[in-house]
Amino acid sequence: PVYEYSGSFQGQSAYFKVTSTTGHIFGCDFTPQYQNWDKTEEETLFTAPTLQKESGGAKVVHHLQREADGCDTLVLWLDCDREGENICFEVMGVVKKHIYRMDNIWRAHFSAITTQEINYAMNHLGKPNKNVADAVECRQELDLKVGVAFTRFQTKYFQNKYGDLDASVVSYGPCQTPTLAFCVQRHDEIMNFKPENFWRITPHASRGGANLVFEWERGRLFDEAMARMMH
Repeated sequence: PVYEYSGSFQGQSAYFKVTSTTGHIFGCDFTPQYQNWDKTEEETLFTAPTLQKESGGAKVVHHLQREADGCDTLVLWLDCDREGENICFEVMGVVKKHIYRMDNIWRAHFSAITTQEINYAMNHLGKPNKNVADAVECRQELDLKVGVAFTRFQTKYFQNKYGDLDASVVSYGPCQTPTLAFCVQRHDEIMNFKPENFWRITPHASRGGANLVFEWERGRLFDEAMARMMH
């Protein structure tokens, strides 16, 4: 959707057009010659060239270009984190035919969607940070190369090892694999847990008609005899 209205910008009358993206406009991928699993050795992927492909579909690019036509100023309201900063530069690249001077490109910084925050951000516009955006591109390339290389390697390795492996792809990801490890570790802890009886001392008192319950700093004891002696 596009919202249009008249208002003022930096002390002058202006006509606003407000629209949005659907996350990242582009994604990092390998060039075509590295897409074939059988013709590419996994270790070569770490030095393979990459390119940026439209991830939101051509309609997002065409939409932004169409709406930028006739505009002379761009104010970027993407999320105020690294990913948002990277999307800022994706948008700038898409609309550069119409809005290309940095003097006419601004970045809004806000921490909440409230009237006060929005007004403050609009009155204190800054500039997009290329270093932060580049850091995201580095992370994207690392995720791609590590994830694809290990996914291809372990898929080929495991597929002929187990007859009941019900997966055409055994995926690996720099984020998903450590997360899976946390889940497995927690599952093992639950399955191997052996309950034990414990005792705690809970003092009660009354003052001014109010009942008071105190917490024992030590928490609990697993020795019944010691707990009864302290009681």
